[in-house]
Amino acid sequence: MSLEEQIKKTLNNFEDSTSETILEIIDQIRPHFRSELTSEYLAGKIKKIQNESDDAKKKNQCKALLPYFDWYLQGL
Repeated sequence: MSLEEQIKKTLNNFEDSTSETILEIIDQIRPHFRSELTSEYLAGKIKKIQNESDDAKKKNQCKALLPYFDWYLQGL
């Protein structure tokens, strides 16, 4: 499955997607951003979310990263 297909599937079925899946996709998107600051910001967010122990909080924090999915689909 291509990255674009994974993103669309996750967006269409966010509630059933795991935070790990969302973070894996974000990590795959990260190198595509032209700005090093954006890439570094996302790396920090991924690490912070992975260190969270509460799954509900992880999922909520992942929801805040969904605009990056849209930006990737729109061609960054």
